[in-house]
Amino acid sequence: MQNVTKSKWWQTMILKTIAMVLIGFIVFGPLMGTLLWSFAEKWFWPAAFPQELGLKYWKIAFTGQSPVLDSMAISITIALIVVVLATLISVPAGYALARFNLPWKRILLVLFLMPQAFPQLPVFINMTSIFYRYDLVGTVPGVIAVHLVISLVYSVWITTAAFKSIPVTLEEAARNLGASRLRVFFRITLPLATPGLIASSIFVFITSFDEFTGTFFIGAPFIQTLPTLMYTASMGYNMQYASVIAILLTIPALLFMLVLEKFLKAEYISGLGV
Repeated sequence: MQNVTKSKWWQTMILKTIAMVLIGFIVFGPLMGTLLWSFAEKWFWPAAFPQELGLKYWKIAFTGQSPVLDSMAISITIALIVVVLATLISVPAGYALARFNLPWKRILLVLFLMPQAFPQLPVFINMTSIFYRYDLVGTVPGVIAVHLVISLVYSVWITTAAFKSIPVTLEEAARNLGASRLRVFFRITLPLATPGLIASSIFVFITSFDEFTGTFFIGAPFIQTLPTLMYTASMGYNMQYASVIAILLTIPALLFMLVLEKFLKAEYISGLGV
């Protein structure tokens, strides 16, 4: 009986190990290929691995002749502006949706999902035609507006869930002691919701930093962020250069996801069912 139990345990462990290896290969396989391409100075078919490795394309990316640093600065600047604007919109909106019985509240939340509910291509084509009328095509404000529309779904929904996770009794107790509604919000509610706001800001930053389609239709060819630069490099079959840019796009997302794990609490996810 004991031998049968040990045998089943070993079979279970082997199956789990195989499953983990397969999942790791599916998740990290493409990233490893991109990493290899970024260091490959010579890699010709049918070789399974590069014939020559080096830092040539990394050096090119960080020289003054390359637009990588300028594109990165533009991407970071736009993402930070979008984070600030999304926070300014989502904090009052999220608090109102979490605390007040607003008419059509569920419909309002669904409206923020609309840009994500349809294929992005026709959405951005329609936005481009509208933005042409206001001279926003090919400008930084136009790209910021597109990123904001895309990001608000994460910002509003996570912020609403963060405020909803805070017990109303805490606010009521403070108000019973004589504190005004505004004082309660800034001294109690907002500090308690800060982890949720940080999680929301991280989602918004990553979304804006990695956004390509909207930037391409609204900003190109005058506004060149890292995703659009990577697209240009890949279209020119410069796989090494495009891979370097892809790594630069991936690093912030991986770092922020590690930070996000500490701030995105389970009650925020459960609070999405407002």
